[in-house]
Amino acid sequence: MKIGILRGQENSFPEALIQRINDKSKKQQVSVTAEFVKIGGIRMDEPLEYRVIIDRISQDIPFYRAYLKNAVLAGTEVINNPFWWSADDKFFNYAIAERLGVASPKTVVLPHNSHPPDTTSESMRNLIYPMDWARIFSYVGFPAFLKPFSGGGWKHVYHVHNEDEFFHSYNQTGTLCMTLQEAIDFTEYYRCYCIGRKLVHIMQYDPKRPHPERYVKNAPPIPAAMEKRLVKDCITLCTALGYDINTLEFAVRDGIPYAIDFLNPAPDADYHSVGAENFEWVVEAVSDLAISRALEKPAPPKEYLWSGFLNAQAAPVAETKVKKPRPTAAEKKS
Repeated sequence: MKIGILRGQENSFPEALIQRINDKSKKQQVSVTAEFVKIGGIRMDEPLEYRVIIDRISQDIPFYRAYLKNAVLAGTEVINNPFWWSADDKFFNYAIAERLGVASPKTVVLPHNSHPPDTTSESMRNLIYPMDWARIFSYVGFPAFLKPFSGGGWKHVYHVHNEDEFFHSYNQTGTLCMTLQEAIDFTEYYRCYCIGRKLVHIMQYDPKRPHPERYVKNAPPIPAAMEKRLVKDCITLCTALGYDINTLEFAVRDGIPYAIDFLNPAPDADYHSVGAENFEWVVEAVSDLAISRALEKPAPPKEYLWSGFLNAQAAPVAETKVKKPRPTAAEKKS
């Protein structure tokens, strides 16, 4: 059985992952090997080549995303699910978090500032105009963050402190779909790996520092109650969304961790970025996950998980009593 790694520009994590999987397989004497995926033009009846593929790049390359969806059809397990990842967005995630009881900042999704390509004012006839900005600002409050409803890497993120700053920034967003989110004035900040919806590695993180210094070194111990809460929230969110590899960020205000960002299904795992200790943890955890999934019996693709996860938390429906029809005269005689 083969495990494929689909990678982009990164080097340290994919290369270490292949080496670790192959070393573990040899030591455990299991018939699993790992390699980088190599593909060209893909037929729609392409046969199964990989039992598992770990996806690190298809969010940027539509051709790769199309290939992965077809691989799922052939029986490959792709980590993370390319169908759900294509559909997911951060605004939906915040709404999910609220319904699951995970603290999340107040967030509003906003119409595009400029018409998207191939649309006109008639395409926007369903929109209320003028917008009730006072209602939006009253709900979210200031300061706030204006950021894309889907995306990463802190691109197109604006920290706004009043209405004037908001409109100045909003007018620069063009055709992007943006959200306005309550800014959490945090005392602690955590970035967590969640692997296989079971294992959680908590890293103290400071987004206010320059990128090379954001992972805090020699950090003080995390209080037990906070650690328990973070682990629970990470597993809750990843189980609902179906992500087996993810990072989740929490900003702590008044002792409450608010889920700030948890749509990172190809999270940063570069050795030079996350540091030796965090790198070792994620390579070990993902290699174990990949091998275990490769050895499992293939199963049909699963539906989106969040719907059932929400239903499980809903109040039980009252049992309906069905009245039996009265027996006929013939039935009484028999």
